[in-house]
Amino acid sequence: MNRTILVPIDVSDSDLTQRIVSHVESQARIDDAQVHFLTVVPSFPYYASLGLAQSGQLPSMDDLQREAISKLEEIVARFQIPDDRKQTHIAEGSPKDKILELAKTLHADLIILASHRPDISTYLLGSNAAAVVRHAACSVLVVR
Repeated sequence: MNRTILVPIDVSDSDLTQRIVSHVESQARIDDAQVHFLTVVPSFPYYASLGLAQSGQLPSMDDLQREAISKLEEIVARFQIPDDRKQTHIAEGSPKDKILELAKTLHADLIILASHRPDISTYLLGSNAAAVVRHAACSVLVVR
């Protein structure tokens, strides 16, 4: 029996990624799981909703995606998982929505993701990890 594991990666936060490496590797050994790594490039409206930048200040979406997939492939290479059992994905949009969408498409058995320590902003606004936990159709391992 092969399990399917989805591992969303924030390529801009290496500390979060480092926290999940051992968890992903140990879960991948169980039943020779297929591991799908995902990075999500937030769309321009998402950036704007956070008040981070105006669209004229940001590089093109194609440039952002090329940089993100390159970083993701570098990160995935560090995981001790056979190459034939790992795959990379990139998506554009709301991170929580794209994580849930790919998990459903893949019929994922498990999602493993890192989360920041909760603070008042995530208490009031919610977080990607919290949304994934609430809405996923499969088990979710949140690593802090």
